[in-house]
Amino acid sequence: MRNRTVPVVALAVAATLLPVLTPAATAAPPPAPTTAAPPAATATAAADTLAVPAPYTRQKPRWARCDAQTPAEFECATVKVPLDYARPGGRTLDLAISRIKATSPRERRGVLLINPGGPGGQGLDMPLYLGAELPDAVKRQYDLIGFDPRGVGQSSPVGCGLTPEETNWQRSYKAATWTKDVAWARTVAEKCRKAGRGVLPHLNTRNTARDMDVVRAVLGEKKISYLGFSYGTYLGAVYTQLFPRRADRFVLDSAVDPARIWRGMIQVWAEGAEPAFTRWTEWTAARDAAYGLGDTPAEVRAAFWDLVARADRDPVVLDGTPLSGDDIRTLRPLFFEPEYAADAVARIKRAADGGTPAPLRRSAPPRTLPPSFTRAVPEDNGDAAFWSVVCADTRAWPRDPERYRRDAIRDKAAYPLYGDFASHIKPCAFWGTGSEPATTVDNTVRALILQNEWDSQTPLVSGQGLRRTMKGARMLTVLGGEGHGVYGTGSCADRTATDYLTTGRLPAADTTCRTAPGQPVTSLRLPPSVPHALPKGF
Repeated sequence: MRNRTVPVVALAVAATLLPVLTPAATAAPPPAPTTAAPPAATATAAADTLAVPAPYTRQKPRWARCDAQTPAEFECATVKVPLDYARPGGRTLDLAISRIKATSPRERRGVLLINPGGPGGQGLDMPLYLGAELPDAVKRQYDLIGFDPRGVGQSSPVGCGLTPEETNWQRSYKAATWTKDVAWARTVAEKCRKAGRGVLPHLNTRNTARDMDVVRAVLGEKKISYLGFSYGTYLGAVYTQLFPRRADRFVLDSAVDPARIWRGMIQVWAEGAEPAFTRWTEWTAARDAAYGLGDTPAEVRAAFWDLVARADRDPVVLDGTPLSGDDIRTLRPLFFEPEYAADAVARIKRAADGGTPAPLRRSAPPRTLPPSFTRAVPEDNGDAAFWSVVCADTRAWPRDPERYRRDAIRDKAAYPLYGDFASHIKPCAFWGTGSEPATTVDNTVRALILQNEWDSQTPLVSGQGLRRTMKGARMLTVLGGEGHGVYGTGSCADRTATDYLTTGRLPAADTTCRTAPGQPVTSLRLPPSVPHALPKGF
């Protein structure tokens, strides 16, 4: 997930990257095909073997201005995709797509599909939202193509009918609440199963990658280029695995490790948080005059854990919101950006001490969708889409609740800040089986992987994991880089990424660059559905 700055006024609310499940919209399927499209690709044994029928690939999008209040060049359309690619004559889903054409027809190379992350992140507005950050050289060569993935936003959105409490999945392990937490996980899975009506097993990354190839075909392109953030890196990697001959220039920014899909990617948040927390204590101790949390790392650490213990006994009220010790521990992502975390912890401590917290040092306005995107979307659409993908992508989730209990106890001791949250029981323990096994990524497709050294949602080891599976790729690590999301932030990686997109040149080997002294850190970015929540997704 590509995130934006998170206001600390909502610290108490466990992050909501996820939305809900209502029956996905259906449409009459295209006519039963008499001929099939050519096989997707045969370059590797893992290339997709499901042919997409011609009625889908021959669709002609009806482009129209997205809204009177958005630029005229920002156009939207809807295409049909099969719910189940193994049964293409059956139920269909609507896929909402958008575009801003290349600004130089003479220099135009093709299309650049963009995914903001998630799972569950809406991407229809990405040509507008990200276009302002991309260099002119890229916009001259590419039509910028946005899309809401299947089940998300304007693309046959799903929902489970979850209550606000049921969408709160950041639950610490406590013996006293164990039975209640197991019941919560089972309830979420059961409500989604009933509401999904056969749709949920097909809301997986593999099918979303196939949807991307339908978009490629209906746009009349032999290949696509791609810019994917966070979860979007896994989506891009799966596309390169299924359709290696159709992948042109792929930038995979803030990478998910395909070998850790998906429980391992949640657990890596806890593993990565401990060194980030240690680094924060050192940074904050050197600035005790500004934050008053201690002048040694040990004192800063003690001050934080004392604050957690106090809030567990008596919640701290900040900006009208009561914060428990568990709420404070869910600030895990902030510790990857020391200044931001120090501001947050100092404000909470001041409130706990009975003072008036100082204003936040920095924040950002929420990102909002253009008013034309008016299709009714369930309030829990993000949650429903998130769990659908995370649970259906792989069959490796443990089914025995006792396994989660043991792991949560173990990891709370190993990773005190977030270990029990990460390994605690999730709805996937009771989820139905996905329509296909997880995709094994192992190819030689050329791609560029970008990674900040201090990334909260996809820690450095995660990017390194993707690099191991994509043997033809090159990885650029931003040493000292903070936050989730690299390209378009003004970092030292921007030039390399732009050069690759515009010329196709990759670095000769994996490489690094270092942030300049005083350079602003990368801000956390959230999808528009949850502008004030802490990030839950990738």
